[in-house]
Amino acid sequence: MNILLTGSNGFLGSIIKKQLAEDYNIITLSRSNSFYNVSLEKEIPDFKQEFDLIIHAAGKAHSIPKTAFEKKQFDDVNFLGTSNILKGLEKSGIPKQFIFISSVAVYGQEEGYNVNEEHPLLASDPYGLSKIKAENLVIDWCKKNRVTHTILRLPLLVGENPPGNLGAMIKAIKNGYYFNIGKGQARKSMVLCKDVALLLPVVAPIGGIYNLTDGFHPNFYELSLAISKGKKHFSLPASLAKIIGKMGDIIGDKAPVNSLKVKKIISDLVFDDSKARKLLNWNPEPVLFFFNEKV
Repeated sequence: MNILLTGSNGFLGSIIKKQLAEDYNIITLSRSNSFYNVSLEKEIPDFKQEFDLIIHAAGKAHSIPKTAFEKKQFDDVNFLGTSNILKGLEKSGIPKQFIFISSVAVYGQEEGYNVNEEHPLLASDPYGLSKIKAENLVIDWCKKNRVTHTILRLPLLVGENPPGNLGAMIKAIKNGYYFNIGKGQARKSMVLCKDVALLLPVVAPIGGIYNLTDGFHPNFYELSLAISKGKKHFSLPASLAKIIGKMGDIIGDKAPVNSLKVKKIISDLVFDDSKARKLLNWNPEPVLFFFNEKV
């Protein structure tokens, strides 16, 4: 089985490659150091073979755009890059199966509990909008070409040396300057990259749209305790954090925090993955086990 894995050098892509390489023929695509070295937002790949399955994990995330150019980059990488992959496949041969790695950001929710796949796609930020456009493109293309397609909407990804907010949290704990807000009671959905990778060959012939989480949804207190091996951290009262957030609103873009960011930190945001559990026998490891097992 020939599998094309895009974004193979990224955080999730590298873990997918590691988990599946022993049992499948993985052909990699990334900007560099891969079988196909392609900047998808700039060019249509010239594939030299046909593939049975595409795992499209390439994408842009983990940054807050401040300029029109930075906002456009999300659309270029996530939407135009997906379009160029599909155009390349039209030339080399249509695959049997296509998996698109999307995000729970498409729902556009800052807070909520048990948000499922039927929830409207209300994203208004550049990242979420680019993922919605890419999802629709993949669905239409696959239906037209009779390709079994899967959309995986993922929350915060967990693994070794994670990027983004989780990476910043781990660094802050390691360096001794981390603190929770409002006793760290807000719950957030997360999932291990390893479990996502192992599900891919299972879901590929079935298809569908699925949220994936660890099912436990740890809060910040539980997460910080697991990462620091039981060390408790100072907690900033939520009321004080809100005042700091309002000060950030006045300062503007240069402020490290604002009211919206504070609201995100102190609000529950939990996604429902019961569809995957029922149809795919999805039974992942809680992310807290991962951190507790790390030396």
